[in-house]
Amino acid sequence: MSYREEKYLSFKKSDTVPKLDYLKNMSGRELKDLFLEVLYGGIHGFCFSLYEEGQKPGDVVTQDQIVKRINILNKHSDWVRSFSCTEGNELIPKVAKNAGLKTLVGAWLGSDKEKNRQEIDNLVKLAREGYVDVAAVGNEVLYRDDLSEEELLEYIEEVKELLPDIPVGYVDAYYEFVQRPKITEACEIILCNCYPYWEGTDIQDSFQHMRQMYYQVKNAANGKRVMISETGWPNKGEALGNAVPTHQNAMIYFINTYLWANDEDVEVFYFSSFDESWKISSEGEVGAYWGIWDKSGKIKY
Repeated sequence: MSYREEKYLSFKKSDTVPKLDYLKNMSGRELKDLFLEVLYGGIHGFCFSLYEEGQKPGDVVTQDQIVKRINILNKHSDWVRSFSCTEGNELIPKVAKNAGLKTLVGAWLGSDKEKNRQEIDNLVKLAREGYVDVAAVGNEVLYRDDLSEEELLEYIEEVKELLPDIPVGYVDAYYEFVQRPKITEACEIILCNCYPYWEGTDIQDSFQHMRQMYYQVKNAANGKRVMISETGWPNKGEALGNAVPTHQNAMIYFINTYLWANDEDVEVFYFSSFDESWKISSEGEVGAYWGIWDKSGKIKY
């Protein structure tokens, strides 16, 4: 890996804690340079931030809007993850494939069965047209308590039957796959969200905590392919316990994540690509500052 310098970090499988002192003792310029080396060296994937300023879920977006953002992401990653197959979201995998990216495409499931049917049908259609590399049946449905485990299993089994040649999984917090063996068994690929920030972890311990989350899922997966479908760190907003959003901490977390991911061949989707202001309504100020790029498409670091 040409971007990695031994004087900064060298993560090996035997390591138990990250060498954060190297990063914390860097000047701001040195830290930014290393961040850019990792980013421009290429990462596995980004979660696609769909909504621009003034937009929110429920608004229908245009293909031009998606093309503009995909053209930024495809210079830095191999994959893109989308969350829904309606309201313009179904255009994301088409644009991404045309740009040479692989796709993790999600059907957004909730308590509205009619909407769920539309999402599932569109996911299957996109897959049969060649726009889906991995299919995700639902995102944090169990965490939100929108569906029962049995209802979710029915959707997963349906999509598996309809798409026998495409890996089918489900996205949720890492611990759900440990605590719900029926879901883990049903998934052909495990898609876990790992957020030390949301568990109030200090940046000093965040890397080790994220690795522990991942390996809990890896052990529960019994040899199945595991992707980290979301992980990230905000640069601004409210602290949560010992987890503090700052520019420095966000860069450190990104660097740690991808040096480790490259060393151990872990597939990681970073959350997120662009800041989205609409998230303030559900997550507070911190919700609007998870992107590597700001809401105007300018790189933040």
